Amino acid sequence: MAAAAKKPPLKSSSSHNSVAGGGAGKTIEEMYQKKTQLEHILLRPDTYIGSVEKHTQPLWVYDDGAMVHRPVTYVPGLYKIFDEILVNAADNKQRDPKMDSLRVFIDVEGCCVSVYNNGDGIPVEIHQAEGVYVPEMIFGHLLTSSNYNDNEQKTTGGRNGYGAKLTNIFSTEFTIETADGHRQKKYKQVFSENMGKKSEPEISKCKQSENWTRVTFKPDLAKFNMAHLEDDVVALMKKRVVDMAGTLGKTVKVELNGQKVPAKSFLEYVNLYIDSASKDGVKLPSIYQKVNDRWEVCVSLSEGQFQQVSFVNGIATIRGGTHVDYVANQIATHVMAVVNKKNKQANMKLHTVKGYLWVFVNALIDNPAFDSQTKETLTTRQGSFGSKCDLSDDFLKKVADSGVVSNLLSWADFKLSKELKKTDGSKRSNVLGIPKLEDANDAGGRDSDKCTLILTEGDSAKALAMAGRGIVGNDHYGVFPLRGKLLNVREATHKQMMENAEIQNIKKIIGLQHGKEYNSTKDLRYGHLMIMTDQDHDGSHIKGLLINFIHSSWPSLLKVPSFLVEFITPIIKATNKRSKSVISFYSMPDYEAWKERLGANASAWSIKYYKGLGTSTADEGREYFEKIAHHRKDFVWADDKDGDAIELAFSKKRIADRKDWLSNYQPGTCLDQREKRIKYSDFINKELILFSMADLERSIPSMVDGLKPGQRKILFSSFKRNLVKEIKVAQFIGYVSEHSAYHHGEQSLASTILGMAQDYVGSNNISLLEPRGQFGTRNSGGKDAASARYIYTRLPSITRIIFPKDDDVLLNYLNEDGQSIEPTWYMPIIPMVLVNGSEGIGTGWSTYTPNYNPRDIVANLKRLLNDDPIVPMDPWYKGFKGSFEKTTTKAAGVTYTISGIIEAANDTKLIISELPVRRWTLDYKEFLLSMCPQSVKEKEKEKDKNKNKSKDKDKDKDKNKEKEPPFLEDLRSQCDDSSVYFELTLSEKNMAIAMQEGLEKKFKLTNTMGTTNMHLFDSNGKIRKYDTPEEILQEFFTLRLEFYGRRKITMLKNMRVELLKLENRVRFIRSVISGDIKVNNRKRAELFLELKEKNFDAFPKKKNKTEPVAVGAEEEDEENEESPAEDTDGVLGGDYEYLLSMAIGTLTLEKVKQLIAQKDNLVNEVERLSKTDPKSLWVKDLDALEKELDVLDAELKAAEEKRRLAREKSTKDGKASKAAPKRQPKKTAAKSQKANLAGSDDEDYVAAIPKPAAQKKKPAKKVKDAEDEILELKDRLAASNLDSSPEHIDMETETTEGPEKGKKGVDEPSNRGAAKKAMSSLADWSDEEDLTAPIHESEDEGFAMEEVQVEKKTRGRKPAAEKSKPAVRKRAPAQSKGMRQKVMEEIFKPTDDSTTSAPSPVKKVRKMRASPFNKKSGSVFQRVAGASTGTEDTDAPQSGSSAEPVAPRRTARERKAKAIYIDSASDNDDSEDEDVQDLSDESDFDEDED
Repeated sequence: MAAAAKKPPLKSSSSHNSVAGGGAGKTIEEMYQKKTQLEHILLRPDTYIGSVEKHTQPLWVYDDGAMVHRPVTYVPGLYKIFDEILVNAADNKQRDPKMDSLRVFIDVEGCCVSVYNNGDGIPVEIHQAEGVYVPEMIFGHLLTSSNYNDNEQKTTGGRNGYGAKLTNIFSTEFTIETADGHRQKKYKQVFSENMGKKSEPEISKCKQSENWTRVTFKPDLAKFNMAHLEDDVVALMKKRVVDMAGTLGKTVKVELNGQKVPAKSFLEYVNLYIDSASKDGVKLPSIYQKVNDRWEVCVSLSEGQFQQVSFVNGIATIRGGTHVDYVANQIATHVMAVVNKKNKQANMKLHTVKGYLWVFVNALIDNPAFDSQTKETLTTRQGSFGSKCDLSDDFLKKVADSGVVSNLLSWADFKLSKELKKTDGSKRSNVLGIPKLEDANDAGGRDSDKCTLILTEGDSAKALAMAGRGIVGNDHYGVFPLRGKLLNVREATHKQMMENAEIQNIKKIIGLQHGKEYNSTKDLRYGHLMIMTDQDHDGSHIKGLLINFIHSSWPSLLKVPSFLVEFITPIIKATNKRSKSVISFYSMPDYEAWKERLGANASAWSIKYYKGLGTSTADEGREYFEKIAHHRKDFVWADDKDGDAIELAFSKKRIADRKDWLSNYQPGTCLDQREKRIKYSDFINKELILFSMADLERSIPSMVDGLKPGQRKILFSSFKRNLVKEIKVAQFIGYVSEHSAYHHGEQSLASTILGMAQDYVGSNNISLLEPRGQFGTRNSGGKDAASARYIYTRLPSITRIIFPKDDDVLLNYLNEDGQSIEPTWYMPIIPMVLVNGSEGIGTGWSTYTPNYNPRDIVANLKRLLNDDPIVPMDPWYKGFKGSFEKTTTKAAGVTYTISGIIEAANDTKLIISELPVRRWTLDYKEFLLSMCPQSVKEKEKEKDKNKNKSKDKDKDKDKNKEKEPPFLEDLRSQCDDSSVYFELTLSEKNMAIAMQEGLEKKFKLTNTMGTTNMHLFDSNGKIRKYDTPEEILQEFFTLRLEFYGRRKITMLKNMRVELLKLENRVRFIRSVISGDIKVNNRKRAELFLELKEKNFDAFPKKKNKTEPVAVGAEEEDEENEESPAEDTDGVLGGDYEYLLSMAIGTLTLEKVKQLIAQKDNLVNEVERLSKTDPKSLWVKDLDALEKELDVLDAELKAAEEKRRLAREKSTKDGKASKAAPKRQPKKTAAKSQKANLAGSDDEDYVAAIPKPAAQKKKPAKKVKDAEDEILELKDRLAASNLDSSPEHIDMETETTEGPEKGKKGVDEPSNRGAAKKAMSSLADWSDEEDLTAPIHESEDEGFAMEEVQVEKKTRGRKPAAEKSKPAVRKRAPAQSKGMRQKVMEEIFKPTDDSTTSAPSPVKKVRKMRASPFNKKSGSVFQRVAGASTGTEDTDAPQSGSSAEPVAPRRTARERKAKAIYIDSASDNDDSEDEDVQDLSDESDFDEDED
């Protein structure tokens, strides 16, 4: 107690902080002191009420009935103790909703403040635990509060138990009065000397209805270094009273000094600010919404700095907090999206948008937490607010329309302009640092307005301009090449603009300044801008993009006369073969009109197409510039329609208008190049529209054949080449480019070929090309395809069934560069756009068509043929095992939900056996791994070598996700290239969670697909939207049926012509045999006249339309026939070539009988076809297609079964955690051997099947004789035979032994048997044989396999001493001498039939499927006898019979075969060229043979 008595007296904070003498001479007790809590509050007030020093800052105050924003000098601590009492009074409204009055009196003179409310009074009762009255406890004892129970959700302002006690402590006098109507007691008590003294409570009675509380206090101004209540402090206090009026609402009447406060609601309160902030009589907008009972929000505009006025449970959070962020982020996010949508270049950020918002928030928050006792910033997390504030779409739309968007757009434009000005050019004589610029000497000087900058399309065009520049001089002409197409600046982002070197260079070269308006070109380095591009569609697009660039930034420049000009070059030049005179054409319509006027004289001219500036020579370039006035065209600005046309073509805002623009396109539209001046609107509507249409055609397929032009060119080239044999894709690309006038990149063509051949799930239902190699799998959606130089392709048989050859003559073939190319569209027997689907994006339109089941399509076509109603079709993808479910059906189309397959194997295991269409396996595996523990991820990534390149940021993502417990425990994959099989292991708890959420949803096994965007070109070339697949089918049916009628007419016409030829041939042969006509030792002219006199029918050869000859165009092969000279009587030799071209061996009576029989058969065929309905022809083709689909389905089913068995075996062996090993199918036995032979480089592999012996140089081809033509006609008729279904004819070569032994030889190949087959194949082929029949591994598996095996078994170097072996291009595998001897003895061993002297071929049975494309397909042994004689003898013995002669021994040079052998043991790899088989003129790819 003695120590306590010696305690120093309580002093003010200022006096305590100024202890005299510092620390010197102090006692321990004076240096280290313990204070009571009351002492601590007085000594360190800033911890509790804020600073007690004066502060000056701009604040809102209430003066003279209005809100005013001005600098205010005040003491935060004094302002806080007033606010504590005021908030306590407002809190009573939350406890007693019946409270309706709040009165505040501020006596400035008496330095006294009184706050009254008529809510429930404080309980006037003694607290049993503390032994004092409750009013005294809560106002006179620290750390007392009714808000300590955090489990109870309260929306009051008090929290820590200081509050009003702080006001009491910092007051000289503090009086508490309350009326407790429940206890009918009235209470009054006075505290003084900073709560150091207190009076005894005065208890009196009151009415039961009387409930109120009044707190009156006199601030201790000395503690705030004040002598009186200053005006700024009073203005702040009044503003807080007005705050209460706004936050409490209409149910509470708030009075200040006896006068009612003018704000009755939160909106009226906000308007006090709005009225004050409005300037020049323009009131700021205020958008208000009362979201619910706890949230009121109002938004107005700010000027670049975020403003907020917010309240939490009546507390003014002058610095905002989480509640303000919650509301402001919703508003700013919506506004940001609107701004970025309106201006793609704005790149608006959230904090920038907030800078233009003024947000008012009045919120009630459960148990609010603040950053300090001053309660200026709310820190409660959003999830703990106890309520939500979801702003309505209507409210957000009103905010966006309030002007904030326009303000932000203006700010964005200003910012972009400011940044773009950094790249501005200027008028100066020299511009440095721009590569490839050839500047004009006078550019930037006093004669700069006379200078012209030539912008060329690429470096080759620059070379042409430089050649012409030598004519016009370097003083006034500069040249700069563009790299490809210019950026569409109208839709480009600011970042793209700033990073585009092309645009920056043009600005610097010309001297353009952003935002400047030009009335003349005197301020520029160049007075004219000349565009020099190719005369094709892409060249027009480049012109348009440059015009768009100028118009979007400097529209006034386009109005300057002759500022923008173009330099045109000829697109075609016609040269007279005799006079060498040249005529240039600048548009195709001009050329076509000139060609029509020529008529029969067109052949006297040769034409050359100039598709690019690079086609012109330097001399031609100089010639152009000598006549520069003729080649120069000025663009002129006529009116505002020009600007509207430019926006129409390039603005995304005009998409609907652009669709109308393209829909109204009329074929034949073009710009008249004879005009010297071109209006911008004419350029857009007559030249640029041609590019847009070409872009659409490249992107959107035709409804008729489902093909885009690139795909159609590939199919056309496949048919033209008769692509029944494999060809390397890289080589095929060159063929397509050459024969179909393909003008784009090789990579684009390669990807198109890949797309047509791919057959994985989600690609094609029917592949039009056959994939031979790695064309991509569903693992990566086709992105894992091999390079074009490694893979091969060919036409599958089903393609020609879908696109019948009989329809080829009915198609409308296009002509380009004087070359006949693909048709406008093909005419398949089913709508292929539904079979394989389509997608693409073009100018104005995009398209997406799902795949449908070809069997459903065939069934519906048959229903239409029978006049039955169509059955609706749903999407279908080959090999897909999941499901399609209709979700929405609208007039514009149907939307489907695609689901994969997931099943629960037990309580902790799930099996995923199918993914949604176009969800690729590797991507989905990555998704599953993200749900697994880190150990599983690392294990899986070790398996997959492709995952070793994962980036560090991906690892960081995994680490972040690892913080959350993984949903899966383990993942096992047994997927392969074509099937999906994942085993997921998870806990029972997570299994229940997944089941509750839905397995498909949880594991993202659903996708959507619709028919709402099926835009296609119809048969007339017009783009059209189809709402249903049935609509496409119906339109296709009408067109296809019409074509069947035309096909029937054409076939009958050709058959009657053939019938007439047969009759004439019979008569001709009889005349020759009888001697009536003498053929030998006569002049052709005399013979032609005699045939005419004897009334033999003339059949002139079809001649192409007389046209000018294109330079470099392919000359049509006329099969070496003699030029038919016209005699005096007008008879052409070619008219009777069908008679005179018959071989001499056919002038026999046997041939007459044969021809008569053929004629009778043909008469029957004509009669049968005449009676046939076109619908029957279609049904016949559909039946053939269904049979081919049966074959494909059987192959698919067998492959699936094989994968299933492999997976089951892997599981049984306990290897389920590893990828299931792929079992080689029977067909791939030979392929695996080939892979061993070829090594690791696929492109070096060539099939090691023995090729025919090298043929001697053939004489000139003869015109097809009668039998050729009849057989060809019979082949065509076989497909239209109505008596039986078309089936593939198996051709057999039988020998003395039965097929059982041959089969055994295939299944169990022996080295000896393999050697026999390989060597016998070589021995039996003669020099004269035309061996062009395709031999494919898939059609003769065992044969190909055994041939390769013998090569592998007997590889080695060939002995140099052996001279009789035929020479080959590549070193063949050597055999031991003993082995060769055995093989040769076996080959030439006599047959069992002693009646024949000729040895028999090796004992084997070979079956080959007849090719529908090549009439020569069949056994190579069937033509031995015919080939040896050079004629077709019908009496020749069948191949393989005992009468077949043995080929005589020949020299090594004569026996040289077209065979390629690959020595797998050799380390010396020859070049690729040596491995590729040469295709001679006599090969199967000979177009004239088909």
